[in-house]
Amino acid sequence: MNFAPILKEIGRGERGARDLSFEEARKLFGAMLDGGVPDLELGALLIALRFKTESLSELLGFHAALDQRIVQLKSPQASTGRRLRPIVIPSYNGARRQANLMPLLVMLLKRMAVPVLVHGVLESEGRVAAAYVFRELGVLPQANSRQAQEALQRDGVAFVPIGALAPGLSNLLALRGRLGVRSSAHTLAKLIDPFSADNSFGAGQGGGLRMVSVTHPAYADKMRDFFIESGSAALLMRGTEGEAFANPKRRPQIEYIRDGASTVLFEAEHGTIKNLPALPDECDARTTAQWIRETLDGAHPIPLPIINQLACCLFASGYADDFTQAKAIAAVKARLPLAA
Repeated sequence: MNFAPILKEIGRGERGARDLSFEEARKLFGAMLDGGVPDLELGALLIALRFKTESLSELLGFHAALDQRIVQLKSPQASTGRRLRPIVIPSYNGARRQANLMPLLVMLLKRMAVPVLVHGVLESEGRVAAAYVFRELGVLPQANSRQAQEALQRDGVAFVPIGALAPGLSNLLALRGRLGVRSSAHTLAKLIDPFSADNSFGAGQGGGLRMVSVTHPAYADKMRDFFIESGSAALLMRGTEGEAFANPKRRPQIEYIRDGASTVLFEAEHGTIKNLPALPDECDARTTAQWIRETLDGAHPIPLPIINQLACCLFASGYADDFTQAKAIAAVKARLPLAA
């Protein structure tokens, strides 16, 4: 594959660059994932795409290439008998200033028998990776797809390092240390859904429900366009320090995308914060995990934005028949001790 013509087209800057077609993008990203691009050209391609930003056709093509190379899992059999979409949560940032409460959301879903797969990195460049918090909570990383499948069926939750789920993508993500900036690989990591689509959940790619967080409004538009065009199921929101949980101090907008349509489930909160929730004093893994355990036992109230996000998950996964019921269940269940 000759990469010079591609670089000539996408490397002309934001105004002069040409977007790749779906097929061009699929072949290019496939070569990247397979290690078929020399280092010089690979670095140039990643930087050029970062400056240009990915078009919708490129995202669709990149995702098609990734989807062909990702480890496949099956949705676990629900103990309740209700068939639920497993929730897929990416975790690639980690906490920097405030505690990472994404594991709290996961443990609440586990308590309600909604299956959750978290994928991400084991370390987070000086930040507190979610993997650290999960380890403190007894959720250990699964080394391969067999272990992940067993953990999902046995425990209802699994944390899978990206290297075990998509080795080629893991290699691209690791280049951040050499390039100094994020790349298209980080965008694609948020689009992963390893669950096969033969579960009759309706239209759309994959059998999972992706929980996707973004930082910049432009990327929210880009993600929304991707999910609408592909017909996939996802919950889209602004993350907290890049992690996929609602800011416990001020709820972001949360929208549900399925079958080519987007619905805002919760509007973003604005204005002055009237009541600050009680949160962990520090953001280290041990303090965060201890606070989560105490919260699940009823010692601390769960922040309302997390309860709102839980309601969205219950509705979109199929746990509740409608959103009104999901909100009622989340409001009641989220305040019960773990043993209840």
